[in-house]
This record gives sequence, C-alpha cells and structure tokens, in this order.
Amino acid sequence: MNRKNTLNIWLLTALVVGNMVGSAIFMLPRTLAETASPGGTLLAWGMTGCGVLFIAMVYGILAERKPELTGGPQVYAKALFSEGSERSRLTGYFVTWGYSIANFVGNVAVITTFSGYLATFFPVLSSRTLLPLPGLSLTWGHFLNFLVCSALLWFVYFLILKGVQGASKINFVATAAKVIGFVLFIAVALFVFQVGHLIPFTTITLNGSHPGMMNQADSAAVMMLWAFIGIESAVAFSARAKNRRDVKWATIIGLLVTLFIYIAITLLVMGALTRHDLLLSTKPLVDALAEIIGAPGAYILGFLALVSLFGSSIGWIMLSAEVPYQAARQGYFFRAMAVTNRHGTASRSLLLTCIVGQFFIFSTLLQSISDAFDFVSTVATLSYLVPYIFAAVYLLKLVVSGEGYERQPRQRVKDGLIGAVAAAYTLWIIKAGTGDAYTFWTGIGMILSGILFYPLIQRYKLGKQPAGDSEDLNEKGS
Repeated sequence: MNRKNTLNIWLLTALVVGNMVGSAIFMLPRTLAETASPGGTLLAWGMTGCGVLFIAMVYGILAERKPELTGGPQVYAKALFSEGSERSRLTGYFVTWGYSIANFVGNVAVITTFSGYLATFFPVLSSRTLLPLPGLSLTWGHFLNFLVCSALLWFVYFLILKGVQGASKINFVATAAKVIGFVLFIAVALFVFQVGHLIPFTTITLNGSHPGMMNQADSAAVMMLWAFIGIESAVAFSARAKNRRDVKWATIIGLLVTLFIYIAITLLVMGALTRHDLLLSTKPLVDALAEIIGAPGAYILGFLALVSLFGSSIGWIMLSAEVPYQAARQGYFFRAMAVTNRHGTASRSLLLTCIVGQFFIFSTLLQSISDAFDFVSTVATLSYLVPYIFAAVYLLKLVVSGEGYERQPRQRVKDGLIGAVAAAYTLWIIKAGTGDAYTFWTGIGMILSGILFYPLIQRYKLGKQPAGDSEDLNEKGS
C-alpha cells in the first residue's frame, strides 16, 4: 500500500519531539525538587541525556543496518532468535504486549493532564461540589473532567481514522507551535533567574536524611525516564517512512531538541522560584511565568499546555495503534489488529486503543487529575525499558557475530560501545526503579499478564502473513 509510505523526516521528527515533550514537562521541575538538589538534578540530567542519546543511536544504527526490520521496537526483540522459532514469536509477542499496555495507560496521563490545564480557562472543572448521587462521592469537577477526557480521546480517534498522514501533519503543526512557545518561555525566564534559588546546590534533606549525589540521581533518573518515553516513535512508524534513513536522523534530532527544552526549563524554573515555592506549586511553569508578567502568565502557559498536550495525544494514540498493527502484520500478534480501512489506518488496533483508554479514563470519575496522572505514569514507566534493552542486546549480537561488519572493524568497535552503554544505562534505570517496589512489580506484572492471552495467539497461528511487505487485511466501508 503506497499510502503507508507517506511520513517524511519532518513528520517523523515531530512525532518524536511531540511524544516526548508532553505531560511531563509541566510538572517535572516540582517532582525533581522533591527528590534531588539542583546538583543532583543536573547529574541525573547528564546521565539520563547521555543514556537516552545512546538508545537513540542504537535505534538509528539498527534502522540503517537492518532496514528490512520495520514496524516498531519489538522487531529487534523478535530478531534475537531464529526466524519462525517459538522463542522468536514468544519474545516478539511479550515485548509487543508490554509495550502496548504501557502505551494504553500512558495515553491517559496525557489526556488527563490536558483536562487539568483546561481548568485554567474553565474553573468549573476544578469544582468540589458534590453531585447528588446516593452512596457515591462524585464531584462536578470529576464528572466534567471525565466528559472532557472522553471527548478528546474520541475526537483524536476519528481524526486518525481519516489517515495517518493527515493526523501527522496536525501533530507537526502542534509540535512546531509548542517548541516555539517553550523557546520563548526559556528566553523570558532568563530575566527572573536567580542563582541564589539553586543554593544549596548539592545537598537536600528528605525525611531527615541527607542522600548522596548518586542516590539523588537514582531517584531523579526514574522520573526523567518518563519524559523521554517516545524516543522510539520514528522506529515504530518506520514502515510508513518515505526513506528508512530518515528514521535515524528523526530520532537523534528529536532527542537533542527535547533534551535542550527539558534541561533549560527545569533549571530556569528552579532558578525562578524558591525551593519552598516550587515544592508547593501545582503548576510550576505557570508560577514561574507569573513572576515575570503576573496573572496573565497562567493563561499563556495554559494555552501552550493545551496545544502541547493535544499534539501529544495525537502522536501517542497513533503510536499505540501502530505497534500492535505492525506486530500483527508480521505474524506474532492478534490477527484482527492487522485490519486497515481505506485510508490505510489500523482501524481495529486504533479502536482497541481508544476502548482501553476509555476504561482507564473512568478513574477520573473518583480521583483528581493529579492522582490519575500519578497512577498511570507510575504503572507505565518501567515497562518501556523492555524494548530498549532488547534493542541494545540485538545490536551487541550483531557486533559479536560480525554480521554486516566484514570490512568495517572500526565501525564494529564503535557500535559495540554504543550498544554496551545503552544496555548499561537501561540496567541502571531498572536497578534504580527497584527502589519503588510498586512501580517495578506493576510494570513487570503488566508484561507477564500477557501469558493469559498467548494460548489464543498460538491457537490462531497469529494470522501469519506472507513474507515481505504483505498486504493488510482491508476493512471495506471505513
């Protein structure tokens, strides 16, 4: 289907930036201040930035060296073992399953944050007045947030249903607008930056303790990982890319843009507000801008947040539908997920994504937006590490075997170092994540829950398609 190969480097880069610069940026300065000093935060940014950069380079190298492997980060897990073997199918299935479930709940973090910032313009969304329902503690704010989140979810569904390229163009416009907005915010925040607000630079007291710099970095790094989830977005859409080489450069350029935005905004907000004010803030970027221009800052940042989160909603829902679709086409996920409509959209995978998202949105009926965000981001974060570690291990396998490096000994050593650093970083984050047992075991549990459905996959032979760029199952009339 020629319509699939419609994403150029600009649209792919916008997907990478748009998916990473989403909900996390608006709360990260405060959450980092809870666990790390400015010095610890900088150390964590340095380690996280380098680690994620090496992951980006791993994906870039694999995209060039294995252009036939397209459709998402799970393809590298599958390729670790012999084609057609049980281990290959099982690995590909479990990585797809864990990644998809993490995406399903991660979507809700973006959508619920959108509703939270909409309350800047419509305060009724924050209403604590109880609805007159017997035996149920439900406020008007919760009910209206539920309606807003549901409306956004299904609006994006119908938008993507009309075609991935059209939705990608809208995401590009939203991403360009928010990058320009954040660059302007950085420029303005320089005028209220005070070095004194970063003191003490290397010490912090948490519950009467004085954690060392590495302990602070451990705690901060797990939170920062959430900010960089989406680095694999261009890889997930590689089967739709006009040029396979664009996948590598979209990934690296997207990361560098995102890293600059995150580090600059985090440090500038820490310098614009005292630590006491930052810890009490529920909207740190709004409070920082209010230091410069007063109350209108809330509306300016509120609008920027809505644009940012709308674009992220499009990108993440597209990504969530694309990975199961590509896995089904390649023969190791539910056959029904390979169905497309006349616009080339993975219609059934998209529908499943939105139905599951709607289920999680029900949590906003009985929780505040912040509680809902904490819940879904906690559940999703560590699950994303699985495809990252598999990609790094697959690159190391190619380096050790020498496949494709017959006349490139120096490149072989270079790629081996990149794969080793990416794997080490991923293992470090996993180790750091074990400090929060709930986060760690919930992420593992999500992946292992796929055991319940794997017998169904085996029964129907995963709907194996013929080798090569096989045609999709068409859904007429959509």
